[in-house]
Amino acid sequence: MGAVTLLVGDLDAMTRYYRDVVTLQVIAAEGDTVTLGRAGRAIVILRHEAGLRHAPAGAAGLFHTAILFESQTALAAALFSLAQHAPGTFTGSADHLVSQAFYATDPEGNGIELYWDRDRSAWSWTHGQVEMATLHLDPNAFIRDHLTDAAAAGSTAADAASVGHVHLSVGDVTTARAFYVDTLGFDVTAELDGSALFVSAGGYHHHMAMNVWNSRGAGPRMPALGLGRVDLALPDRDSLGELSERLRHHRVEIEDDGRTTTFTDPWRNTLHASVA
Repeated sequence: MGAVTLLVGDLDAMTRYYRDVVTLQVIAAEGDTVTLGRAGRAIVILRHEAGLRHAPAGAAGLFHTAILFESQTALAAALFSLAQHAPGTFTGSADHLVSQAFYATDPEGNGIELYWDRDRSAWSWTHGQVEMATLHLDPNAFIRDHLTDAAAAGSTAADAASVGHVHLSVGDVTTARAFYVDTLGFDVTAELDGSALFVSAGGYHHHMAMNVWNSRGAGPRMPALGLGRVDLALPDRDSLGELSERLRHHRVEIEDDGRTTTFTDPWRNTLHASVA
C-alpha cells in the first residue's frame, strides 16, 4: 500500500495532529499540501480543500487508515504520544491475533489504526482464510510492557512505518467483492457475515477491507472532506500493465499514462496505482 491522501478543512491542525500526536514526520510541504511519513516513506498526504464540507452520516468513504509500525516499542511510543497529546481522540484497541491494534479518530473525523504485526509464522490459515479476532488489549499495559525511556524521549521517531492497510466504508459487500476481487484481482482473506470483506495480495492478512457497519446502502460519494485517494504500490511495470488490462476488460474507466493508472471504485473512491 502507498500513501493515503486526505482532503482537509484545517491543514495546520491536521498537520499538527499527524506530526505531534501520531508521530509522523513532515516530508514535504508545498502550498496547500503536506506529506507526512517515516524514514522518507509517505504515509498520509494532507491536501487543503477550502470549498468542501464533511460528508453526511452513513456515506461511503474512509473507515480508517492503518499505520503499520515495525516494532512494539515504536508502536508503544506512538500510543504514548496519543495518550499525552490527544487522549480524547483514542477510540479503542484490540488484539486481532495477527496483530495488535489501537484506534483513534483525527480532528476531522478520519479513522486511524496504529498497529504491529505478529510474525507471519504465528498466523493461522484455514481453507485460504486467515484467523482474526477482536480480543481485549489493554493500552496501558501495552505501554508499560513495551515503552522504553529512550522511545518515550523520541528515539523511535525516525523508525520506518508504512500504510499497512486501508479500510473503506462501502454500501454493500457483494459489490465490493465484485470490484476488489473479481476486477482488481485481490485475494479474499476473511469475511464477516456479509458485513465486511478483507482482501490482500501476496499472502498478507489484508491490504484492504470494506465494511457496511456505518454505511449499509450508501451510494456513490459526492465531493466532500475525507478520503481523497488511496495509492497502490505494484511490484513492477508488468503488474501495472496487467492491472490496466483487467480494468479495461471490466469496462472500468481509467487514466493511464504508462507509469500510473488511476480509477474509481463503485463508490467513487479514487485509487492510484504505480510501480513501487
